[in-house]
Amino acid sequence: MTDTPTPVMPADRRGMMLYGLLGFAAGLPFYMFSTVLALRLQAHGVALAVIGFFAWVQLLPTLKFVWAPLLDRYAVPGFARFFGKRRGWIMLAQLGIASSMVAMAMTAGDDNLPVTALFALLLAFWTTTLEVAADAWRIELYPTQDRQGPIVAANLWGYRSAMVAAGSGALILADWGGWGVAYLAIAAIAFLPFPILAAMRPETEGGGGRVTALVTGVGASAVILLAAATATAAVGWVVLALAAGAGIDAKANVTPWVLGICMLPFLLMAAALPKIRRARADAPIRTSAAIGPYVDFFWRYGFAALVLMAFVSLYRMGDVLALNLSKPMIKELGYTLTQIGRADSFVALGASVVGVGLGGWLVTRWPMAWTLALGAVVAGIGNLAFVWLAHQRVDEMLLYVATGADQFGNGFAGAVFVVYLSLLVNPRYPGAQYAFLTGFAFLLPRLLAGAGGTMVLAIGYDGFFLLSGVLSFAAILFLPALSRIRAREA
Repeated sequence: MTDTPTPVMPADRRGMMLYGLLGFAAGLPFYMFSTVLALRLQAHGVALAVIGFFAWVQLLPTLKFVWAPLLDRYAVPGFARFFGKRRGWIMLAQLGIASSMVAMAMTAGDDNLPVTALFALLLAFWTTTLEVAADAWRIELYPTQDRQGPIVAANLWGYRSAMVAAGSGALILADWGGWGVAYLAIAAIAFLPFPILAAMRPETEGGGGRVTALVTGVGASAVILLAAATATAAVGWVVLALAAGAGIDAKANVTPWVLGICMLPFLLMAAALPKIRRARADAPIRTSAAIGPYVDFFWRYGFAALVLMAFVSLYRMGDVLALNLSKPMIKELGYTLTQIGRADSFVALGASVVGVGLGGWLVTRWPMAWTLALGAVVAGIGNLAFVWLAHQRVDEMLLYVATGADQFGNGFAGAVFVVYLSLLVNPRYPGAQYAFLTGFAFLLPRLLAGAGGTMVLAIGYDGFFLLSGVLSFAAILFLPALSRIRAREA
């Protein structure tokens, strides 16, 4: 089976609607294995340090470069014959997202934390797979900066609208009917894009009938979902056994170990760069389907790749650190789940939409360095808003102000950052290289976020959110060097 060539498309209204839909499909589940899960664990009396450890579930999206080449190389049986490779993977991922959230609803009492972690990991895996497929499709369809801006804005509007809908809706439903009801409701909404994608016109010629593609695709997907769940459970059992043997528990201070691990990727990259730079075009490390796309990035940028990787890992670090523990802090201040849910609804959505729209608009008009700098500033201010909130009386309007500042900064910085990363990618390897860059961008922040609970115990919520704001500002120091970096031509 061979896909027909994908044309380069203008950033038209139809493309923006499509990527708004795909952003919505990816954004719905994200809060369910991050912020909402943290509040759910807090409600069941789980220790703050352990809640912090659950942030490591979010490490899975940072490792998407491990399986991203498979999405470039292989197609989903059944679906791909009619709907095309990229859409086939998106449809499989949606089935995985819905089934994982139903499983989380069935285990909403959190009586067995390893089981909770298993289904959260599966939800993170399938959410990430959807993003990898959608991002690769986007870069193929819209390869230039002027086309990327509107499409990225539409995608992030959909993504953030869904995150707000999941976050606020889930919390209000949990207050009303329990956590199981909340997860089932979000699972049903998350599945809505599937029939829309299935109803779209075929992408390949001679792919057979729609019904046949759906039936065979769902059957193949069931086998793939079961295999993924079995493999995840086996790996999880080994990891938990190793953690127990190393003495990692709610009382362990893991921050020094995490900081040491954060240095390893840079040391490994620095050691490998001389060999990569000398590699000929026909060298096995450059032609390999497994590692060739990643070697290509370092071959093109050389030692400047270390500067790029340091910058991308720092740019969103403040937001990632704040994400998992901001809602538990607000809950401890005395706000109810319903109040938090209301703040995460129209206030967060409006602020996020404005932030994404302004970022997506400015990136098509300003130099990239200026928009990146402004994104770092507004993101840092958003993180510092939580420090301010902690010293105010409990007032829902003040919660709205802090939430709006955080979501505006997050949306603006996110839109600019997505365009910047997309422009670093070699169009020959859009899925794998974009997955690698976005994965690494959140690897170190999410490693540190897992130690967030122990950090709060040591420096308090004030110190924690002050640190997150300062880290956002620190990314600006890299911009003069970034403006001089140019990719090496093949």
